[in-house]
Amino acid sequence: MKTPWTDGNSVQLLINGEEYYPRVFEAMSQAREEILLETFIIYEDKVGLQLQQVLIEAAQRGVRVEVAVDGYGTADLTDQYVSAMTAAGVRFHAFDPQPRLVGMRTNLFRRLHRKIVVIDGELAFIGGINYCLDHLGEFGPMAKQDYAVEVSGPVVAQVHASSRRLMAQVLEPPSQVRPQTAATGSACAVLVERDNRHHRTDIEQQYLQVFRGAKQRIVVANAYFFPGYRLLRELRNAARRGVEVTLILQGQPDLRWVRALSRLLYNYLLRDNVRIHEYCQRPLHGKVALVDDEWSTVGSSNLDPLSLSLNLEANLLIRDRAFNQMLYEHLNELAMQQCKAVTLERMIRGYWWRAPLIFLGFHLTRLFPRVAGWFPAHRQRLQSLQPEIDTPANLHEGKT
Repeated sequence: MKTPWTDGNSVQLLINGEEYYPRVFEAMSQAREEILLETFIIYEDKVGLQLQQVLIEAAQRGVRVEVAVDGYGTADLTDQYVSAMTAAGVRFHAFDPQPRLVGMRTNLFRRLHRKIVVIDGELAFIGGINYCLDHLGEFGPMAKQDYAVEVSGPVVAQVHASSRRLMAQVLEPPSQVRPQTAATGSACAVLVERDNRHHRTDIEQQYLQVFRGAKQRIVVANAYFFPGYRLLRELRNAARRGVEVTLILQGQPDLRWVRALSRLLYNYLLRDNVRIHEYCQRPLHGKVALVDDEWSTVGSSNLDPLSLSLNLEANLLIRDRAFNQMLYEHLNELAMQQCKAVTLERMIRGYWWRAPLIFLGFHLTRLFPRVAGWFPAHRQRLQSLQPEIDTPANLHEGKT
Protein backbone atom coordinates (compact mmCIF):
# COMPACT_ATOMS: atom_id res chain seq x y z
CA MET A 1 0.00 0.00 0.00
CA LYS A 2 1.62 3.27 -1.13
CA THR A 3 -0.87 5.74 0.37
CA PRO A 4 0.45 7.10 3.70
CA TRP A 5 -1.40 7.09 6.99
CA THR A 6 -2.57 10.54 8.08
CA ASP A 7 -2.95 11.90 11.62
CA GLY A 8 -5.54 14.34 12.93
CA ASN A 9 -8.79 12.78 11.74
CA SER A 10 -12.21 12.54 13.32
CA VAL A 11 -14.07 9.25 12.69
CA GLN A 12 -17.65 8.47 13.74
CA LEU A 13 -19.23 5.03 13.45
CA LEU A 14 -22.69 4.93 11.85
CA ILE A 15 -24.74 1.77 12.40
CA ASN A 16 -27.45 0.86 9.88
CA GLY A 17 -29.56 3.19 7.81
CA GLU A 18 -31.15 4.70 10.92
CA GLU A 19 -27.88 6.47 11.73
CA TYR A 20 -26.37 6.72 8.24
CA TYR A 21 -29.13 8.27 6.12
CA PRO A 22 -29.94 11.25 8.40
CA ARG A 23 -26.25 12.18 8.62
CA VAL A 24 -25.38 11.79 4.95
CA PHE A 25 -28.54 13.56 3.76
CA GLU A 26 -27.97 16.42 6.22
CA ALA A 27 -24.39 16.78 4.99
CA MET A 28 -25.56 16.81 1.37
CA SER A 29 -28.14 19.48 2.20
CA GLN A 30 -25.35 21.69 3.59
CA ALA A 31 -22.95 21.20 0.67
CA ARG A 32 -21.65 24.44 -0.81
CA GLU A 33 -19.48 23.41 -3.78
CA GLU A 34 -19.40 19.71 -4.61
CA ILE A 35 -20.88 16.28 -3.89
CA LEU A 36 -19.12 13.18 -5.23
CA LEU A 37 -21.17 10.02 -4.66
CA GLU A 38 -20.35 6.41 -5.52
CA THR A 39 -22.64 3.49 -4.76
CA PHE A 40 -23.48 0.00 -5.87
CA ILE A 41 -27.27 0.23 -5.48
CA ILE A 42 -29.96 2.89 -5.60
CA TYR A 43 -33.54 1.67 -5.44
CA GLU A 44 -36.51 3.84 -6.30
CA ASP A 45 -38.06 3.49 -2.86
CA LYS A 46 -38.42 5.77 0.16
CA VAL A 47 -34.66 6.09 0.64
CA GLY A 48 -33.88 6.44 -3.07
CA LEU A 49 -36.50 9.17 -3.46
CA GLN A 50 -35.09 11.06 -0.48
CA LEU A 51 -31.63 10.82 -2.01
CA GLN A 52 -32.99 12.07 -5.33
CA GLN A 53 -34.61 15.08 -3.69
CA VAL A 54 -31.58 16.15 -1.65
CA LEU A 55 -29.32 15.87 -4.72
CA ILE A 56 -31.73 17.86 -6.90
CA GLU A 57 -31.92 20.61 -4.28
CA ALA A 58 -28.13 20.71 -4.05
CA ALA A 59 -27.75 20.99 -7.84
CA GLN A 60 -30.38 23.73 -8.00
CA ARG A 61 -28.45 25.90 -5.55
CA GLY A 62 -25.30 25.59 -7.67
CA VAL A 63 -23.50 22.64 -6.06
CA ARG A 64 -21.67 20.37 -8.48
CA VAL A 65 -23.23 16.91 -8.03
CA GLU A 66 -21.56 13.84 -9.57
CA VAL A 67 -23.19 10.44 -9.02
CA ALA A 68 -21.52 7.16 -10.09
CA VAL A 69 -23.58 3.98 -9.78
CA ASP A 70 -22.88 0.42 -10.81
CA GLY A 71 -24.43 -0.69 -14.09
CA TYR A 72 -25.39 -4.05 -12.56
CA GLY A 73 -26.44 -3.06 -9.05
CA THR A 74 -28.44 0.00 -10.17
CA ALA A 75 -30.02 -1.33 -13.34
CA ASP A 76 -33.72 -0.88 -12.58
CA LEU A 77 -34.21 2.85 -12.05
CA THR A 78 -36.97 4.32 -14.18
CA ASP A 79 -36.34 6.93 -16.87
CA GLN A 80 -38.33 9.44 -14.82
CA TYR A 81 -36.13 9.01 -11.73
CA VAL A 82 -32.90 9.60 -13.62
CA SER A 83 -34.18 12.39 -15.87
CA ALA A 84 -35.54 14.37 -12.90
CA MET A 85 -32.00 14.55 -11.57
CA THR A 86 -30.15 15.23 -14.81
CA ALA A 87 -32.64 17.93 -15.76
CA ALA A 88 -31.87 19.68 -12.46
CA GLY A 89 -28.13 19.56 -13.15
CA VAL A 90 -27.09 16.35 -11.39
CA ARG A 91 -24.52 14.49 -13.48
CA PHE A 92 -25.38 10.80 -13.40
CA HIS A 93 -22.88 8.12 -14.50
CA ALA A 94 -23.08 4.34 -14.74
CA PHE A 95 -20.13 1.99 -14.37
CA ASP A 96 -19.86 -0.55 -17.19
CA PRO A 97 -23.53 -0.61 -18.25
CA GLN A 98 -24.43 -3.56 -20.46
CA PRO A 99 -27.62 -4.58 -22.26
CA ARG A 100 -29.67 -7.43 -20.86
CA LEU A 101 -29.68 -10.84 -22.50
CA VAL A 102 -33.06 -12.59 -22.40
CA GLY A 103 -34.00 -10.22 -19.57
CA MET A 104 -30.91 -11.11 -17.53
CA ARG A 105 -28.16 -8.73 -16.44
CA THR A 106 -24.91 -9.87 -18.02
CA ASN A 107 -22.29 -7.66 -16.36
CA LEU A 108 -21.78 -9.91 -13.35
CA PHE A 109 -18.11 -9.42 -12.54
CA ARG A 110 -15.72 -6.55 -11.73
CA ARG A 111 -18.43 -4.30 -10.33
CA LEU A 112 -18.25 -0.82 -8.78
CA HIS A 113 -18.99 -1.96 -5.23
CA ARG A 114 -17.62 1.09 -3.37
CA LYS A 115 -19.88 3.25 -1.20
CA ILE A 116 -18.33 6.69 -0.87
CA VAL A 117 -19.60 10.24 -0.49
CA VAL A 118 -17.26 13.26 -0.45
CA ILE A 119 -18.71 16.69 0.31
CA ASP A 120 -16.80 19.91 -0.43
CA GLY A 121 -13.52 18.06 0.06
CA GLU A 122 -14.13 18.42 3.81
CA LEU A 123 -16.33 15.50 4.84
CA ALA A 124 -16.50 11.90 3.66
CA PHE A 125 -18.66 8.84 4.27
CA ILE A 126 -17.31 5.35 3.62
CA GLY A 127 -18.90 1.99 4.30
CA GLY A 128 -21.17 -0.75 3.04
CA ILE A 129 -24.58 0.93 3.06
CA ASN A 130 -26.46 1.36 -0.23
CA TYR A 131 -29.41 3.68 -0.87
CA CYS A 132 -32.43 1.46 -0.36
CA LEU A 133 -35.09 0.75 2.23
CA ASP A 134 -33.70 -2.65 3.22
CA HIS A 135 -31.04 -0.93 5.34
CA LEU A 136 -33.79 0.37 7.68
CA GLY A 137 -35.49 -1.60 10.45
CA GLU A 138 -38.93 -0.73 9.09
CA PHE A 139 -38.15 -3.04 6.15
CA GLY A 140 -38.86 -5.93 8.51
CA PRO A 141 -36.97 -9.09 9.46
CA MET A 142 -34.86 -8.96 6.28
CA ALA A 143 -33.51 -5.46 7.00
CA LYS A 144 -29.71 -5.53 6.78
CA GLN A 145 -27.20 -4.99 9.58
CA ASP A 146 -24.52 -2.69 8.19
CA TYR A 147 -21.93 -0.02 8.96
CA ALA A 148 -20.34 3.17 7.66
CA VAL A 149 -18.12 5.92 9.01
CA GLU A 150 -18.29 9.68 8.79
CA VAL A 151 -14.79 11.14 8.62
CA SER A 152 -13.23 14.58 8.52
CA GLY A 153 -9.62 15.68 8.58
CA PRO A 154 -6.61 15.15 6.30
CA VAL A 155 -7.65 11.64 5.16
CA VAL A 156 -10.61 13.17 3.30
CA ALA A 157 -8.09 14.41 0.72
CA GLN A 158 -7.28 10.76 -0.04
CA VAL A 159 -10.96 9.88 -0.43
CA HIS A 160 -11.55 12.90 -2.65
CA ALA A 161 -8.56 12.03 -4.84
CA SER A 162 -9.79 8.43 -5.15
CA SER A 163 -13.24 9.51 -6.30
CA ARG A 164 -11.72 12.00 -8.73
CA ARG A 165 -9.58 9.23 -10.25
CA LEU A 166 -12.58 6.94 -10.62
CA MET A 167 -14.65 9.65 -12.31
CA ALA A 168 -11.80 11.30 -14.24
CA GLN A 169 -13.14 10.24 -17.64
CA VAL A 170 -16.48 12.02 -16.99
CA LEU A 171 -15.39 14.95 -14.81
CA GLU A 172 -15.53 17.79 -17.32
CA PRO A 173 -14.19 20.16 -16.20
CA PRO A 174 -12.08 18.45 -13.53
CA SER A 175 -12.94 19.12 -9.90
CA GLN A 176 -11.60 22.43 -8.66
CA VAL A 177 -12.26 21.71 -4.97
CA ARG A 178 -9.17 21.80 -2.77
CA PRO A 179 -9.63 19.38 0.14
CA GLN A 180 -9.10 20.74 3.64
CA THR A 181 -6.09 19.29 5.47
CA ALA A 182 -6.57 20.79 8.93
CA ALA A 183 -6.71 18.35 11.85
CA THR A 184 -10.18 17.68 13.27
CA GLY A 185 -9.46 14.84 15.70
CA SER A 186 -6.88 12.39 16.99
CA ALA A 187 -7.44 9.32 14.78
CA CYS A 188 -4.84 8.06 12.32
CA ALA A 189 -6.44 6.83 9.09
CA VAL A 190 -5.81 5.82 5.50
CA LEU A 191 -8.00 4.89 2.55
CA VAL A 192 -7.16 1.52 1.00
CA GLU A 193 -8.62 0.53 -2.37
CA ARG A 194 -8.99 -2.52 -4.56
CA ASP A 195 -9.14 -2.16 -8.32
CA ASN A 196 -8.13 -4.17 -11.38
CA ARG A 197 -5.07 -2.11 -12.25
CA HIS A 198 -2.74 -0.76 -9.58
CA HIS A 199 -4.36 -1.97 -6.34
CA ARG A 200 -5.32 -5.56 -7.04
CA THR A 201 -4.47 -6.96 -3.60
CA ASP A 202 -4.15 -3.89 -1.36
CA ILE A 203 -7.12 -4.66 0.90
CA GLU A 204 -6.21 -8.32 1.26
CA GLN A 205 -2.59 -7.43 2.03
CA GLN A 206 -3.69 -5.11 4.83
CA TYR A 207 -5.75 -7.88 6.41
CA LEU A 208 -2.86 -10.34 6.09
CA GLN A 209 -0.39 -7.93 7.65
CA VAL A 210 -2.53 -7.02 10.63
CA PHE A 211 -3.67 -10.62 11.30
CA ARG A 212 -0.04 -11.73 11.20
CA GLY A 213 0.91 -9.17 13.85
CA ALA A 214 -2.13 -9.59 16.13
CA LYS A 215 -1.31 -10.18 19.81
CA GLN A 216 -4.61 -10.05 21.73
CA ARG A 217 -7.77 -10.20 19.67
CA ILE A 218 -9.20 -10.29 16.17
CA VAL A 219 -12.88 -9.64 15.54
CA VAL A 220 -14.27 -9.85 12.01
CA ALA A 221 -17.91 -9.17 11.12
CA ASN A 222 -18.31 -9.86 7.42
CA ALA A 223 -21.35 -10.61 5.31
CA TYR A 224 -19.84 -12.84 2.63
CA PHE A 225 -17.02 -14.86 4.12
CA PHE A 226 -15.12 -17.08 1.71
CA PRO A 227 -11.57 -15.69 1.79
CA GLY A 228 -8.45 -17.01 0.17
CA TYR A 229 -6.26 -19.64 1.74
CA ARG A 230 -3.69 -17.13 3.02
CA LEU A 231 -6.28 -15.24 5.08
CA LEU A 232 -7.65 -18.48 6.49
CA ARG A 233 -4.16 -19.59 7.43
CA GLU A 234 -3.38 -16.31 9.21
CA LEU A 235 -6.62 -16.52 11.21
CA ARG A 236 -5.80 -20.10 12.21
CA ASN A 237 -2.20 -19.23 13.06
CA ALA A 238 -3.31 -16.28 15.21
CA ALA A 239 -5.65 -18.54 17.18
CA ARG A 240 -2.85 -21.11 17.60
CA ARG A 241 -0.55 -18.55 19.19
CA GLY A 242 -3.23 -17.53 21.69
CA VAL A 243 -4.98 -14.62 19.99
CA GLU A 244 -8.73 -14.57 20.62
CA VAL A 245 -10.16 -14.81 17.09
CA THR A 246 -13.90 -14.16 16.68
CA LEU A 247 -15.83 -14.29 13.43
CA ILE A 248 -19.38 -12.90 13.18
CA LEU A 249 -20.96 -14.28 10.01
CA GLN A 250 -24.40 -14.60 8.45
CA GLY A 251 -26.89 -16.78 10.28
CA GLN A 252 -29.96 -15.37 8.55
CA PRO A 253 -28.54 -14.83 5.08
CA ASP A 254 -30.12 -12.86 2.28
CA LEU A 255 -28.51 -15.40 -0.08
CA ARG A 256 -28.58 -18.94 1.32
CA TRP A 257 -25.74 -20.19 -0.85
CA VAL A 258 -23.46 -17.65 0.84
CA ARG A 259 -23.80 -19.32 4.24
CA ALA A 260 -23.43 -22.73 2.63
CA LEU A 261 -20.06 -21.72 1.17
CA SER A 262 -18.87 -20.16 4.43
CA ARG A 263 -19.73 -23.30 6.37
CA LEU A 264 -17.43 -25.33 4.18
CA LEU A 265 -14.57 -23.53 5.95
CA TYR A 266 -15.85 -23.78 9.52
CA ASN A 267 -14.18 -27.09 10.42
CA TYR A 268 -10.76 -25.83 9.36
CA LEU A 269 -11.08 -22.80 11.66
CA LEU A 270 -12.92 -24.37 14.60
CA ARG A 271 -10.26 -27.05 15.03
CA ASP A 272 -7.82 -24.31 16.05
CA ASN A 273 -10.24 -22.58 18.44
CA VAL A 274 -11.41 -19.78 16.14
CA ARG A 275 -14.76 -18.65 17.57
CA ILE A 276 -17.57 -18.47 15.03
CA HIS A 277 -20.90 -16.77 15.73
CA GLU A 278 -23.77 -16.66 13.25
CA TYR A 279 -25.78 -13.45 13.50
CA CYS A 280 -29.45 -14.40 13.47
CA GLN A 281 -31.28 -11.13 14.19
CA ARG A 282 -31.32 -9.92 10.56
CA PRO A 283 -29.18 -10.43 7.43
CA LEU A 284 -25.62 -9.30 8.10
CA HIS A 285 -24.31 -6.97 5.40
CA GLY A 286 -21.42 -5.40 7.32
CA LYS A 287 -17.74 -5.39 6.37
CA VAL A 288 -15.91 -4.39 9.55
CA ALA A 289 -13.01 -5.77 11.58
CA LEU A 290 -10.72 -4.86 14.47
CA VAL A 291 -7.38 -6.14 15.70
CA ASP A 292 -5.99 -5.71 19.23
CA ASP A 293 -6.95 -2.39 20.85
CA GLU A 294 -6.14 0.15 18.13
CA TRP A 295 -6.63 -1.03 14.49
CA SER A 296 -10.08 -1.09 12.84
CA THR A 297 -11.54 -1.06 9.35
CA VAL A 298 -14.94 -0.17 7.90
CA GLY A 299 -15.72 -0.31 4.20
CA SER A 300 -17.31 -2.05 1.25
CA SER A 301 -15.06 -5.10 0.86
CA ASN A 302 -16.35 -8.52 1.77
CA LEU A 303 -13.88 -11.32 2.44
CA ASP A 304 -14.92 -13.28 -0.61
CA PRO A 305 -13.58 -13.82 -4.15
CA LEU A 306 -15.70 -11.08 -5.73
CA SER A 307 -14.47 -8.37 -3.38
CA LEU A 308 -10.88 -9.55 -3.02
CA SER A 309 -10.24 -10.43 -6.67
CA LEU A 310 -12.74 -8.72 -8.97
CA ASN A 311 -14.73 -5.73 -7.66
CA LEU A 312 -13.76 -2.11 -7.08
CA GLU A 313 -13.74 -1.67 -3.29
CA ALA A 314 -12.77 0.92 -0.67
CA ASN A 315 -12.11 0.52 3.06
CA LEU A 316 -11.03 3.06 5.62
CA LEU A 317 -8.32 1.80 7.98
CA ILE A 318 -8.32 3.47 11.39
CA ARG A 319 -5.83 3.52 14.25
CA ASP A 320 -7.65 4.91 17.25
CA ARG A 321 -8.16 3.24 20.63
CA ALA A 322 -11.48 4.93 21.38
CA PHE A 323 -13.00 3.96 18.01
CA ASN A 324 -11.61 0.42 18.32
CA GLN A 325 -13.11 0.01 21.81
CA MET A 326 -16.50 1.35 20.73
CA LEU A 327 -16.61 -1.02 17.75
CA TYR A 328 -15.45 -3.92 19.95
CA GLU A 329 -18.18 -3.32 22.53
CA HIS A 330 -20.81 -3.20 19.81
CA LEU A 331 -19.60 -6.37 18.07
CA ASN A 332 -19.14 -8.22 21.36
CA GLU A 333 -22.73 -7.39 22.34
CA LEU A 334 -23.85 -8.59 18.91
CA ALA A 335 -21.98 -11.88 19.34
CA MET A 336 -23.19 -12.53 22.89
CA GLN A 337 -26.83 -11.48 22.56
CA GLN A 338 -27.90 -11.81 18.92
CA CYS A 339 -25.79 -14.65 17.56
CA LYS A 340 -25.71 -18.42 17.73
CA ALA A 341 -22.32 -19.90 18.58
CA VAL A 342 -21.07 -22.55 16.14
CA THR A 343 -19.27 -25.49 17.74
CA LEU A 344 -16.98 -28.07 16.23
CA GLU A 345 -19.24 -30.82 17.60
CA ARG A 346 -22.18 -29.35 15.74
CA MET A 347 -20.23 -29.08 12.48
CA ILE A 348 -18.84 -32.62 12.71
CA ARG A 349 -22.35 -34.07 12.54
CA GLY A 350 -22.88 -35.35 9.05
CA TYR A 351 -19.23 -34.67 8.28
CA TRP A 352 -18.86 -37.86 6.26
CA TRP A 353 -21.18 -36.67 3.49
CA ARG A 354 -19.97 -33.06 3.60
CA ALA A 355 -16.27 -33.93 3.56
CA PRO A 356 -15.94 -33.91 -0.26
CA LEU A 357 -17.64 -30.50 -0.44
CA ILE A 358 -15.40 -29.17 2.34
CA PHE A 359 -12.36 -30.43 0.48
CA LEU A 360 -13.48 -28.76 -2.76
CA GLY A 361 -14.43 -25.51 -1.01
CA PHE A 362 -11.13 -25.31 0.83
CA HIS A 363 -9.06 -25.86 -2.28
CA LEU A 364 -11.18 -23.40 -4.25
CA THR A 365 -9.90 -20.72 -1.88
CA ARG A 366 -6.37 -21.63 -2.97
CA LEU A 367 -7.12 -21.50 -6.68
CA PHE A 368 -9.57 -18.62 -7.05
CA PRO A 369 -7.02 -15.77 -7.31
CA ARG A 370 -5.61 -17.55 -10.35
CA VAL A 371 -9.07 -18.33 -11.75
CA ALA A 372 -10.07 -14.67 -11.34
CA GLY A 373 -7.50 -13.80 -13.97
CA TRP A 374 -9.59 -15.68 -16.53
CA PHE A 375 -12.44 -13.16 -16.20
CA PRO A 376 -12.20 -10.22 -18.59
CA ALA A 377 -10.44 -7.23 -17.07
CA HIS A 378 -12.55 -4.72 -18.96
CA ARG A 379 -11.77 -1.03 -19.00
CA GLN A 380 -13.19 0.78 -16.00
CA ARG A 381 -15.78 2.60 -18.05
CA LEU A 382 -18.21 5.26 -16.87
CA GLN A 383 -20.96 6.51 -19.17
CA SER A 384 -22.87 9.71 -18.50
CA LEU A 385 -26.50 10.59 -18.99
CA GLN A 386 -27.36 14.03 -20.34
CA PRO A 387 -30.76 15.72 -19.89
CA GLU A 388 -31.74 15.35 -23.52
CA ILE A 389 -30.97 11.63 -23.64
CA ASP A 390 -31.52 10.71 -20.01
CA THR A 391 -32.81 7.14 -20.23
CA PRO A 392 -31.19 3.87 -19.23
CA ALA A 393 -32.11 2.55 -22.67
CA ASN A 394 -29.95 5.18 -24.32
CA LEU A 395 -27.19 4.45 -21.84
CA HIS A 396 -27.18 0.77 -22.78
CA GLU A 397 -26.99 1.72 -26.45
CA GLY A 398 -23.72 3.49 -25.67
CA LYS A 399 -24.90 7.09 -26.22
CA THR A 400 -23.14 9.69 -24.11
